[in-house]
Amino acid sequence: MSAIPEIEQTKQWLEQVIIGLNFCPFAKKEFVNNTIHYHSSDKEQLKSALVELLAQCHYLHDKPEIETSLVIYNQGFRDFNRFLDLVDDANHLIVEYGFEGIFQLATFHPEYCFADANYDDAGNYTNRSPYPTLHLIREQSMAKVLSVYKNPEAIPDNNIALAEKKGANYFQTLLKNIKNNA
Repeated sequence: MSAIPEIEQTKQWLEQVIIGLNFCPFAKKEFVNNTIHYHSSDKEQLKSALVELLAQCHYLHDKPEIETSLVIYNQGFRDFNRFLDLVDDANHLIVEYGFEGIFQLATFHPEYCFADANYDDAGNYTNRSPYPTLHLIREQSMAKVLSVYKNPEAIPDNNIALAEKKGANYFQTLLKNIKNNA
């Protein structure tokens, strides 16, 4: 087991939820090939978190053998609205520092709630994770896999349908078990 519990829990979540339920049909290859970089962040303030995210962009840019990076906030951004502020600023940072078209962000949070959803909707669990997490994705790689995947635009709706079929209690129990077992 990893010496860093939030990384271990994130790996378990990837394996059991994202890969296990096929929420991201592209994740298994990177997980198995160990081409995911996990960065545990203790940043709690917006400015220092953005500086760190920029460093992660440079890290990923300089390491073509690493496909993707997860920045896991072990202390900060527990409030979902504050996390959304981080996401907005992070997207601006990507543009400002010339990474637009190179990286894009996917977002995960323990309290994730889609804009038009009720908080308790099971569909929110497609983006709920053990910790607030920013996922840096290489756009070129994503475009490549999407070009050969049949109906990629259906992935989000299919994921929400599966989450609703499983039910919120299923995910609550699964996430609780991940947090308790690490």
